[in-house]
Amino acid sequence: MSHDRFVNRHIGPREAEIQEMLETIGISSMEELMEQTVPANIRLKEPLKLKEGLTERRYFRKILSLAAKNKVFNTYIGMGYYDTITPAVILRNVLENPVWYTSYTPYQAEISQGRLEALLNFQTMVCELTAMEITNASLLDEATAAAEAMVMMFNLRSRQMIKAGVNTVLVDEKVWPQTLDVLATRANPLGIELKIQPKDSFDFSENVFGIIVQYPNSDGEIVDYSAMVKNAHEKEIKVAVATDLLSLALLTPPGEWGADIVFGNSQRFGVPMGYGGPHAAFFAAREDFKRHLPGRIIGITKDVHGNRALRMALQTREQHIKREKATSNICTAQALLATMAGFFGVYHGTEGIKTIARRIHNITAFLAQEIEKLGYKQLNNHFFDTVRFALPKHVKREDIEWLSLELEMNFRYFENGEVGISIDETTNREDMTWILEVFAKAANLPWSVVHEYPKGHEIDQKFARQSEFLKQEVFNIYRSETEMVRYIKRLEHKDISLTQSMISLGSCTMKLNAATEMLPLSWIEFNGIHPFVPKNQARGYHEMMEELRRDLAEITGMADVSLMPNSGAAGEYAGLMVIREYHKSRGEDQRDVVLIPSSAHGTNPASAVMAGMKVVVVECDEKGNIDLEDVRKKAEQYKNTLSAFMVTYPSTHGVFESSIVEMCRIIHDNGGQVYMDGANMNAQVGLTTPGIIGTDVCHLNLHKTFAIPHGGGGPGVGPIAVASHLVKFLPSHPIMNNGHVGINAVAGAPWGSASVLPITYGYIKMMGAEGLTKATQVAILNANYIAKALEKNFGVLYTGENGRVGHELILECRHLKTSAGITEADIAKRLMDFGFHAPTLSFPVHGTLMIEPTESESKQEIDRFIEALNTIFNEIKEVENGKADKTDNVLKNAPHTAEVVTSDDWKHTYPRGKAAWPLEWVKQNKYWVPVGRVDNAWGDRNLICTCGSPKEYELMNEQ
Repeated sequence: MSHDRFVNRHIGPREAEIQEMLETIGISSMEELMEQTVPANIRLKEPLKLKEGLTERRYFRKILSLAAKNKVFNTYIGMGYYDTITPAVILRNVLENPVWYTSYTPYQAEISQGRLEALLNFQTMVCELTAMEITNASLLDEATAAAEAMVMMFNLRSRQMIKAGVNTVLVDEKVWPQTLDVLATRANPLGIELKIQPKDSFDFSENVFGIIVQYPNSDGEIVDYSAMVKNAHEKEIKVAVATDLLSLALLTPPGEWGADIVFGNSQRFGVPMGYGGPHAAFFAAREDFKRHLPGRIIGITKDVHGNRALRMALQTREQHIKREKATSNICTAQALLATMAGFFGVYHGTEGIKTIARRIHNITAFLAQEIEKLGYKQLNNHFFDTVRFALPKHVKREDIEWLSLELEMNFRYFENGEVGISIDETTNREDMTWILEVFAKAANLPWSVVHEYPKGHEIDQKFARQSEFLKQEVFNIYRSETEMVRYIKRLEHKDISLTQSMISLGSCTMKLNAATEMLPLSWIEFNGIHPFVPKNQARGYHEMMEELRRDLAEITGMADVSLMPNSGAAGEYAGLMVIREYHKSRGEDQRDVVLIPSSAHGTNPASAVMAGMKVVVVECDEKGNIDLEDVRKKAEQYKNTLSAFMVTYPSTHGVFESSIVEMCRIIHDNGGQVYMDGANMNAQVGLTTPGIIGTDVCHLNLHKTFAIPHGGGGPGVGPIAVASHLVKFLPSHPIMNNGHVGINAVAGAPWGSASVLPITYGYIKMMGAEGLTKATQVAILNANYIAKALEKNFGVLYTGENGRVGHELILECRHLKTSAGITEADIAKRLMDFGFHAPTLSFPVHGTLMIEPTESESKQEIDRFIEALNTIFNEIKEVENGKADKTDNVLKNAPHTAEVVTSDDWKHTYPRGKAAWPLEWVKQNKYWVPVGRVDNAWGDRNLICTCGSPKEYELMNEQ
């Protein structure tokens, strides 16, 4: 392999070190390790048919040439996507900053206080603008947020309603068409009757449990829904409102006229359109519904010292705990994008956001007046940023279209020939002149140049917002760039990310997100395009996506790929819906049973239930393998209703099970399809494929195996790859032809989170077949190296038939609780004192730690991690043999803050140095946790989810 190949930058251990590691685990070669780890009957006979990996320089030129094929027009289509100005201080210090984009979901609160505060700001901003009481820290997109609202209202039905079979949701036809399509996808398998009709024809019969409306609606019209909400509530009907967050700076917020749920997209708050995503959806509700809210909620609590601290609250990981009883399968959020939107709010504050909103409305109102003077009929009575025009008889839609394209503009075109214009933050005087030029030329009339920005157009008083918002200090003190960048850096320094140290989370694959892969995200040629523009304006995107689909199909051994699902859990759901549609096409609608191993990710059973299926659990044996005989027994038992078998491979226990091919055969023999959870695909690439194994559909976590960063909990991308007989069922889109004609959409955008796809594209192009295969081999090597180093002290819970683990391992900790009273959580907290993020805690086996080193970590870093864990083991032995106190020891008191270590009042039985610098190398790069161990129970008893809340100060003062 040539020295200048990217693979040498991506993979951590050097060739000499690889040989040392192989010798340590008693292996002579990498091939021998693969033979002992991966069953021979599923190994690839030939290398992947991918092009040779490019150097970083050659790839940069390639992606630059693709970017040049995208044409960035001024786009006034709207429909939930708008151009915006990302403040450079946020672009450079958040989106382009690996501290923010390589951090993990903040499950370990003590080392996540910075991103937790950023997300708390986002929640506060959403609550303030919507006038709702509680919100989460983002969902995937507006369309899927609408679906979550529908399901939440369905689950909130009273016992009487459930008994009476109430199952109808009324949806205004003026909701975004892409949202309507996703609602149709999600309603059907749950037995929800979706009635899409004009809101004036809503019939509040006894069979209705919920209503969904848009404010302003799809035409741009501002509608007074207050009377409708009152009538609905009298009949115990819940009301969910899709809204434009920016418009609420000027409009009466839905919370003030009685909405139960308010959702939408925060994209206008400094997040580029990116050809459809990723964007952070928001979802707010009344506090009464806090335990039904989907997704993650950031809450305020205190630490062990009584100091204010933040953490994720309530049902944050309910899908992993409740499994098939979960009310949502949400796993990935859009944390990085929510962080950006929250910082946008912090930087601009009330007056800045109002100024942007007023300017947009003034321009819209001015254009409405001027275009009407040209003979067009403006159809909106009340509007914020969008107006719809009926054309004069002598003007055709085609006239408007070709004239606008000549001036590099895109408008919205309705089926009846009418034209819509949505104004955004970027629209300037020159743009206004060009818009008027198009309408004037089409009507054969003169126009004048706009010389100044219009003013004085006010929202009608009956719709105008009277209440104040964003009065909290954080939204009022960071106006200069100097202060803003310092605030971002203060938060940044509170967190552990991949820039600090290895993140060893099992099943999460925290690998290198290379700078070359990330660079195109900031280019306007990729992030400045609306998802509904004509395809010929996005030729570079489509060339890239076609190549990416082909490469992913080759890597998985499948026939085709849909890029639409915008998270791993969304991919699970989409794959199951494809299987469901396949059975229906064969007249086998009764097939609704899904077999799922007890070791599976919690999202698997949750996704199955969301797809309208019944979950039957398959047991695992004492070695952690799926019980083959139980698979056979249950497949035969349910052979007439068997829909699918969901399997993770290698298993969630980190083992390549040799019986996997036989399992797939059993399922197929009994009429079912095999769904593979792609979470552990990092152990397959180049060695085997889901296709060879016998899978019919699998999802891929591009934010794991294929190098898209986690971003503090998202963006995630979860495309699905399918066998040839399932291709025709891949999700379609109601507005854009995305190349598929199957089930309804599973996301709002035709190609999902398109703007992060260049990352995976770059990863595959620069690694090539040889590099991808080596990455998999080294990931497996690193895991086995760690297993060898830790098995004596801790014990490794599961191994394959030859005593090898896959790309991850489960460290046994339960015996330490028995012998010394030390739990896996104590070990996790103590690792923070060494500067490490904890492994995955108590999943999939309670009382254990799951470790996945990935291929990107160097031998030096892995050795430090091993030394840290073995040092912790020795500290546990000190407790066990009485040398250290059972309650006052470094593990029970971890993590140690600088404030505690430097306090004049040190009363512990161990020295300060042992607490702060347990090993010499820790001194060289000491990470100080900002808070001590957090009190989760206190935070859940006293739920506070916005910053600067009077309740917060009151409760904290009581303590």
